[in-house]
Amino acid sequence: MPYRGPTRQDEDDPGLAIKLGPCSNGEYVPPPPTEVVREAVRRARAAADDNARRTGLSRRQFLRTACGAATTLAVLAACSEESNGGRETGGTFSLPPDAGVDEDAAESRLGGDEFVFDVQGHLLEYDLADPVPRQWFGSGYRQARCGEEDPRACFTTAHFLDEVFLRSDTAMAVLSAIPVGSLPGGPLDAEVMRAALRQADQLCGDGRLLMQAHAAPTAEPLGAQLAAMGDLAGRYPVAAWKVYTHAGGPGWYLDDHDPAAPQVGRAVLDRVAELGPPILAVHKGLGGGSRFASPVDVGPAARNHPEVSFVVYHSGFEVGGAEGPFSEDARDVGVNRLVATVADAGIGPGGNVYAELGSTWRSVMGSPDDAAHVLGKLLVAVGEDNVLWGTDSIWYGSPQDQIQAFRAFEISEELQERHGYPALTPEIKAKVLGLNAARLYGVEPLDSTCRPDRGEREAQRASHPAANRTHGPTTAAAVRAHIDRFGWL
Repeated sequence: MPYRGPTRQDEDDPGLAIKLGPCSNGEYVPPPPTEVVREAVRRARAAADDNARRTGLSRRQFLRTACGAATTLAVLAACSEESNGGRETGGTFSLPPDAGVDEDAAESRLGGDEFVFDVQGHLLEYDLADPVPRQWFGSGYRQARCGEEDPRACFTTAHFLDEVFLRSDTAMAVLSAIPVGSLPGGPLDAEVMRAALRQADQLCGDGRLLMQAHAAPTAEPLGAQLAAMGDLAGRYPVAAWKVYTHAGGPGWYLDDHDPAAPQVGRAVLDRVAELGPPILAVHKGLGGGSRFASPVDVGPAARNHPEVSFVVYHSGFEVGGAEGPFSEDARDVGVNRLVATVADAGIGPGGNVYAELGSTWRSVMGSPDDAAHVLGKLLVAVGEDNVLWGTDSIWYGSPQDQIQAFRAFEISEELQERHGYPALTPEIKAKVLGLNAARLYGVEPLDSTCRPDRGEREAQRASHPAANRTHGPTTAAAVRAHIDRFGWL
């Protein structure tokens, strides 16, 4: 079905260009906005009105421009500094003083021609000929009210391509499996992914999308699952493998260190190495308290399987807690768990462990200090060549705001000196945004009709009918209903 356009409310107020409100990918309860974020949103709305008048644009037009994004980020940086007693924060968004009213100034920090490769993307393709059930995967998500006659059509490949490739600077993406939808006949199984690759090729040129294959070694007898992996590798253009060690069956560990848990980790990793490609994406973090979602097993598994590259989705991040510098006292908290496991296993920067930022960057970009520690710790632990860009799209809507925020973000000199974090140079940002993933996946950075020059991209986005909206569940009740129904956690 065609996109039916925005609501009247969206026309009047498409939302701030940087989306800071609560939203989840369905795997965690989104925390309420902090006082800093609430104040930043209030001030950014007022500043957007003023800057819209100064630039001669309507509010709706202004909020779809780079100046609109710059206005929000500048206000967020100022509010964060105020909350710190006027002292420099550990992280901030660096923007020219006139970026809120001068498009060239805004584009100098928020625009870019880097190769952007998003290694964690999702879509859902349902058979719309079937009756709409009372509950279906995505029914509690905000996107289900996008305006399509059948709400299931709100998550289709067409919507994904629109949000990711037309409304953002993303040049390539990986379709990532999910526990429920990746089963045969599900809305994101291998057939759906292959069809999406073909649709992307028609729209943008060959090679725009890559696909993962899903392995669920505790959902059925291990032998059957290992055979199924062979079938997938033989039938589809598999670019990587995806596992959830805490969902889609009884929990398990990559390194089989717990004799009370299913002993399937080594068998799966051996099979990945045998079949290829030897890339395993594993969900670690955002686990709702499940011990199996901790990255504690990543280091030992990577040490024992040096031939396999481990892409740690979410980097062990958990919502609801502050991310400070690494310490031994806090080694079992959030991203520190990934830092600790690779260090304990003797895997240094540039090894076979990669830290991925999907949902993690989106969760911390409203808290610049947390963001500085997350990025700094990961860049030190796995190295500047092993941090990968991911956004968990399309649950958060267009990822353009995440890209813009990352381009403008800086780690303070104080944190660099105190904790050894690197400066976020343009070279490091370009690696994180796409060059690292291109090297890992063995692809050449692409450029095609889906990625016109910067001026055309901005004009296209400014005239796009969709609003600046998130698509995932935004309330605790919606997330809990989703988890209760589909058992993700």
